[in-house]
Amino acid sequence: MGFIPFIGLVVFITGLSIYLLLTSKGRFLLKSLVTKIKPQEWRFRYGKIKYLRSRFLRTITIAAIILTAVIAGNTVSAQVTPPLASLKSVSVPEPDNLGDFVKDKVAAIKLGKTLFWDIQVGSDGLSSCASCHFHAGADNRSKNQISPGLLRVNADRTSNPDTVFNVGGAPNYQLRKEDFPFHKLSNPNDPKTVVSDRNDVSSSQGVSNTKFVDVKPGSAEDEVKTEPDKVFNVGGTNVRRVQARNTPSVINAVFNFRNFWDGRAQRIFNGVNPFGLRDPNASVVKAENPNQLKFVKISLNNSSLASQALGPPLNSFETSADGRTFQEIGDKFGRIDNRRSSSGLPLDNLNNIGDTLVDPLLNSVEDITGNLGQVGDIKSINGLVQNVLSISGTKLPRVLAQKLTSLRPLGKQVVHPQDSVLGADSRAPLPGLKDRTYEQLVKDAFKPQWWKSNRLIQVDAQGRRTFVNTPDNSSQTNEYTLLEYNFSLFFGLAIQLYESTLIANDTPFDRFLQGNTTALTKQQQLGKQLFEGKGLCIGCHVGSELTAASVSNVAKNGRIKRAPFPPNSPEDNGFFNIGVRPVTDDLGLGGNDGLSGNGQGNPLSEARLAQLGKFQALLGENPPILSPPLSPNETVFADGAFKAPGLRNVELTAPYFHNGGQATLEQVVDFYNRGGDFGVLPPLNFSPEEKQQLVAFLKGLTDERVRYEKAPFDHPQLFVPNGHPGNSTSVTNDGTGKATDSLLEIPAVGRYGGTGTRRNFLN
Repeated sequence: MGFIPFIGLVVFITGLSIYLLLTSKGRFLLKSLVTKIKPQEWRFRYGKIKYLRSRFLRTITIAAIILTAVIAGNTVSAQVTPPLASLKSVSVPEPDNLGDFVKDKVAAIKLGKTLFWDIQVGSDGLSSCASCHFHAGADNRSKNQISPGLLRVNADRTSNPDTVFNVGGAPNYQLRKEDFPFHKLSNPNDPKTVVSDRNDVSSSQGVSNTKFVDVKPGSAEDEVKTEPDKVFNVGGTNVRRVQARNTPSVINAVFNFRNFWDGRAQRIFNGVNPFGLRDPNASVVKAENPNQLKFVKISLNNSSLASQALGPPLNSFETSADGRTFQEIGDKFGRIDNRRSSSGLPLDNLNNIGDTLVDPLLNSVEDITGNLGQVGDIKSINGLVQNVLSISGTKLPRVLAQKLTSLRPLGKQVVHPQDSVLGADSRAPLPGLKDRTYEQLVKDAFKPQWWKSNRLIQVDAQGRRTFVNTPDNSSQTNEYTLLEYNFSLFFGLAIQLYESTLIANDTPFDRFLQGNTTALTKQQQLGKQLFEGKGLCIGCHVGSELTAASVSNVAKNGRIKRAPFPPNSPEDNGFFNIGVRPVTDDLGLGGNDGLSGNGQGNPLSEARLAQLGKFQALLGENPPILSPPLSPNETVFADGAFKAPGLRNVELTAPYFHNGGQATLEQVVDFYNRGGDFGVLPPLNFSPEEKQQLVAFLKGLTDERVRYEKAPFDHPQLFVPNGHPGNSTSVTNDGTGKATDSLLEIPAVGRYGGTGTRRNFLN
């Protein structure tokens, strides 16, 4: 029996047709029922997962469960969802105590935009935040964009990385339309008709495998040592690594309660790394007066974007050589210290106060291939990858600040003279900003107690910190100015404030919600009805933000909740397993934060933290009160769950899902129509016309300012690595063990936008 006959059966038995068919809460109940019962059908047997196919849709028992839940007045089904409002009506989340740190928000946004787009931030002098977020806030490159299944685990949760490239056979492959979807079916409406299945990920290339030696003040490139990479190489020559999850858009990300696919970028910003209160040692330095310094712990709420921003700059998959710190980045743009030698100085000891674990591998698998280059066999790889998504072998936010004050901001990129934020400082046609340094940009934006001091912070070879008046010129110590030491604080908050301006809220959908009944075509309006009705999309993509992971939805319904049917298992609000891949391919929310010495740490799932009695200590508030009370032994839905993304501009942000395994919206709709690929969702039985209507509606979620790069989505010139000359069998060695780069120029665009002719993924 299909889904619609099932609804009919329920209507016949319960007499609640109006409730089930005309309210989004009723529809959400049905979706939750199907989604949460099926995961319990996974059984672990002899180290392999065996799927027991469900037949519950054919039983009247489920109808009885629904009837019971409705009569009981379950919290997710007892009220009718209020009509949607335009995103323009939603307040932009902001820290309550932002004024304790930021002196001038406009200046902080200027600093944030500069840092976001400046390719000098990367160890290679070519990588920035924007390198993976330049196209509608995401990434549309298609060469050297495949990562093998590095996050795969065994059934007992031990690491089992797959280092084989199934798509293309090797790195530096040029993706083609026929490669998608990665899970191929002879009949896209029938999940049983599997032709092939590949666990590779279509994501974003970052940097090659190198070890950090030292910053070279005045140089955009750090001094590094190339390390052999046993995974990302062609013929023994290193190519740029590719992250282990697809790149989500930063546009509208400010509305997310937590960020990253697995939610590890915490709502509370600690000024040092993505982990908020989870890291008890995270601290910055404050000047009580210019001659008196002290270590302090800070906490800013509604700041998951700042937490997220501190991941990529130190990630040896994304922008950094392995071992660099935030203070070193500041020094790269900072004063020239003639005392520093080419051999570099000792890194800080991880075990001392103020030394914080900042390895943003977390979005990918930094520690994996950070070590893979040192091994040559799969057995060794398995042992090293046990710390996947951990921060073992980490870097501190210590030396990243010492890179930047003698380098001109955006010194390798042209800034459009009509840039909505930076135009007044443009040197066009010359690159960079005029009459500006990063030191001055920081001082303009932040209050002096975080950067103004006559003293230095000295760190010795054992990681002990001392406040001193002058450097000792010893090779056994590092000295940092207060501005350098706190660079991670400035970087995170400035990036957050800039990204908080990247709000796409002028879509046909938003105008329709404001009362313009012609903003959506008739076909799109029919698609909207499917989105909110038969398609059950509204269950995960709820509210004006079109995601249950939003700040407003979590505030309204709690950080954790119970499923609306027996056994009412707990789950993190806004995170779902929709059956894109088997759970063992990527645990997602079911993983750990890696903050402990063994690389495990505490669960990323907040429901699991509540079970362990750690919710208040690690998240800063009491856990929601659940009814019945949370049991330490009950099952939590977390494994294989990922944050529900917002959907605005989804037309422009292919490939889709956390694995990037679908290339078109049509493929995405087919996925949902057949009930997913790994047995978690109900089939929808869309007709071909209904599929077209839903795709048309999704295209009605595009803000044309994003398509044409109009303010606030305008930007400086950017050069992005676009694979390597050659192919997946042959590349050119640049003489250091790395492949030469092909660079793609993204021209500078001012406030009035560009032509909108840049192609989408594989178009």
